[in-house]
Amino acid sequence: MAPDQINIAIAGAGLMGRLLAWCLSNKGHQITLFDSGTLEKPTGACHTAAGMISPLSELFHCPPPIYQLGLQSLQHWPQWATQLEQQTGIPVDYRQKGSILVAHPQDRNELLQFQQELNAKLPPENQNQLQWLEHQTLQNLEPDLDRFDQGLYLGPEADIDNRKLLPALREAIAQNQVTLRENTQVDCEENTIVTATSRESFDLVIDTRGLGAREQIQGLRGVRGEVMVVETPEVHLHRPVRLLHPRYQLYAVPRANNQTVIGATEIESDDLSPISLRSTMELSSALYSIHPAFAEARVIETRVNCRPATMDNLPVVQSSPGLIRVNGLFRHGYLLAPTLVQQVETQIEMITDKQVTPCN
Repeated sequence: MAPDQINIAIAGAGLMGRLLAWCLSNKGHQITLFDSGTLEKPTGACHTAAGMISPLSELFHCPPPIYQLGLQSLQHWPQWATQLEQQTGIPVDYRQKGSILVAHPQDRNELLQFQQELNAKLPPENQNQLQWLEHQTLQNLEPDLDRFDQGLYLGPEADIDNRKLLPALREAIAQNQVTLRENTQVDCEENTIVTATSRESFDLVIDTRGLGAREQIQGLRGVRGEVMVVETPEVHLHRPVRLLHPRYQLYAVPRANNQTVIGATEIESDDLSPISLRSTMELSSALYSIHPAFAEARVIETRVNCRPATMDNLPVVQSSPGLIRVNGLFRHGYLLAPTLVQQVETQIEMITDKQVTPCN
């Protein structure tokens, strides 16, 4: 290895772990990626998520840093998606067509409140990122939303098909000769990966284990999310759609092959049992209210997982000599991951600069 390249262990092959393994191996670092499962069949929140990259939508509920970090990520995703597709030949279906928020007439105040609060939080120079839609403009963007008279268009937002992205990253890191250590439970210490049978030394350890690092990240908790995937050729959406409702916000994300990913639930629990009857009924009812043709959609999959979240729902990047921990991405994994990768890369550049700087 060159003097500015180091031997790095990454613990956890979720979205953060894979992106870090890919980006750091692209820079010539020697990478070993550990995971308690297999990369071919991921089980973490990254596999369950809908892949939305939605800084404006999240600004309504979350503190401003989430929005700012998300805008930075939007600068990276288009290039990364293209680079991955060129390297692996696997399409990842990155789409930046914005997203649309709608509400039924009786819930119109939900839409107005969203607009007012978001405008109050947005910097003046970004006010144009939010556009009010009257009926005809809404129909021009989404013809199948003909039941709604008004809506909001969040222009910068994007989404990516996680079920295509994760295999593409697996293929890319294999091509980059990343060493894979699957089905290996580990603990992370400074410069050291601890397995059931050994202690292995590295120049740097990066811990991206999510809830697997609960004992090391103070206040880390699991937040349950439930998702359904339905299939129908009768409804054609072109971008993510959110339905505002007094009790929940349903999202519907169109995917290839007439599929739509829907979700809304956010439960303070780390329970991983199957989706509840109540959630199934509420999700189905809300989806039907978007378009009646969804009544004949086939439910082809349900997904349940727990997102790792801190007490303030902000991500953490903790650094000590020989160890970096990245955690607490909550429901913002695809929104925040590129920016957090950049933060880790900056810290590694500082480490390598120190290593190659001669003493005076």
